[in-house]
Amino acid sequence: MTGLSYRDAGVDIDAGDALVENIKPYALRTMRPEVMAGIGGFGALIELPKRYREPVLVAGTDGVGTKLKLAFAMNRHATIGIDLVAMSVNDILVQGAEPLFFLDYYVCEKLDVATATDVIRGIAEGCEQAGCALIGGETAEHPNAFPVGEYDLAGFAVGVVEKARAIDGTGIAAGDVLIGLASSGLHSNGFSLVRKVIERAGADLAAPLSGDTRSLGDALLAPTRIYVKTVRALLEDVAIKGMAHITGGGLTENTHRMFPDSLRAELDVGTWTRPVLFSWLAAAGGISEDEMRRTFNCGIGFVLVVAPDLVDEALRRLRDAGETASVIGVVGLRPPGGEGTVFV
Repeated sequence: MTGLSYRDAGVDIDAGDALVENIKPYALRTMRPEVMAGIGGFGALIELPKRYREPVLVAGTDGVGTKLKLAFAMNRHATIGIDLVAMSVNDILVQGAEPLFFLDYYVCEKLDVATATDVIRGIAEGCEQAGCALIGGETAEHPNAFPVGEYDLAGFAVGVVEKARAIDGTGIAAGDVLIGLASSGLHSNGFSLVRKVIERAGADLAAPLSGDTRSLGDALLAPTRIYVKTVRALLEDVAIKGMAHITGGGLTENTHRMFPDSLRAELDVGTWTRPVLFSWLAAAGGISEDEMRRTFNCGIGFVLVVAPDLVDEALRRLRDAGETASVIGVVGLRPPGGEGTVFV
């Protein structure tokens, strides 16, 4: 009887080694001067930047949800890694943190080196956009645990903020102004509903999206925008009182998360242009406006709160840095038992 090997059980160590070699050049491009030891060891070593006097670490973790199902359906894997990074680094940015490093977890039924390389190359690109180092991760094969050709992703980011400059929303007051930064599309939330809409409508992902230059599939897979560099640059000179990353729960559930209970966000939906993709989803799925707002970002991926006298300067700097930024509402008083975000 021939002895069994790990490969016979469905785990290919050689493929894993090949993947590590493939991704090293991409990870190398993300390195920061604080990194002491990166890809390949049991753990990665990184120093805290010496310019921080009282450094506070800020951590966040996330995945990309069922957006992966569209990537599988279209056999498109080059940008899903950007989504993975974006979900965590945008979250820790809300506290004013500078992302330092990122680690990923990639798990599949059987490792396809080419597909995994595409995914992790996207992760490295996301790290470059955020200015953080990809210093490690884990790739795992779980035979008979996934459909053939599919994988799952998770990741986490760790950043640092000066203790005295950490943003917690306590300085927000009625009359402050909400500035919205445009999203690049759906980002990575609401895709379980999106897939239901596609199924009900019998939609063709390769078909052109009316009013857009892209196909429906291309618009749906557009990678999540990473706001780190533009917002971090703004923080150097403009006092931002609070920030919100518009993720699961959409505008309705996320905009007011930075506020004290006595305040609410009053959003004027006529102040920004909603991408046609959201209109298509609402029409094709018969989705109510309330449901759209509590599921999707509806075109606003990140929200800042500033004092009225700083609005013009903040908008100028954000637009000069390439963001589509607009005043989308104000902070108002919240009645007892009232909603945290209202639309006017």
